[in-house]
Amino acid sequence: MSTINPTRPMQERYTYTAMLFHWLVAVLVVAAFTLGLVMTDIPGLTPTKLRYFSWHKWLGVTVLMLAVLRVLWRLFHQSPAYPDTMSRWQQGAANGLHILLYVLIFAVPLSGYFYSLASGVPVVYLGLFELPVLIGANPELKPVLKAVHYWLNMLLAGSVGLHVA
Repeated sequence: MSTINPTRPMQERYTYTAMLFHWLVAVLVVAAFTLGLVMTDIPGLTPTKLRYFSWHKWLGVTVLMLAVLRVLWRLFHQSPAYPDTMSRWQQGAANGLHILLYVLIFAVPLSGYFYSLASGVPVVYLGLFELPVLIGANPELKPVLKAVHYWLNMLLAGSVGLHVA
């Protein structure tokens, strides 16, 4: 991934829109992850915990919507080339990590959405719009989706760490 240099022509670096999508998603993913850790540590079912769950879901839905827009943008705007100083294996690793990050920014919110539905709790975006109920409450599926959501989040956290490094 090339560094941002304002003196380079735009086609040799990411567009401002791509950078905006990147940083919006990054900030929202970190916020949702942090909120997820905090809310799950609150014992019992308190008003604060319920509020945090709602905010967490809103962040997840927002990340999912931005991910869709980001992929649509990416379909029509090519990424800049890697620097010539980057070895082929590093380029391959960077490409693989980018693909994994794209998959995870879809998979994590979707797994949380389905976990919420399996728990019998609808997702109401911003307290205004109820998302479609694609599956009903399912006590057998609930713990599976909880584990999937958790481990996908851990994979996303590790992948983000690698991306930053």
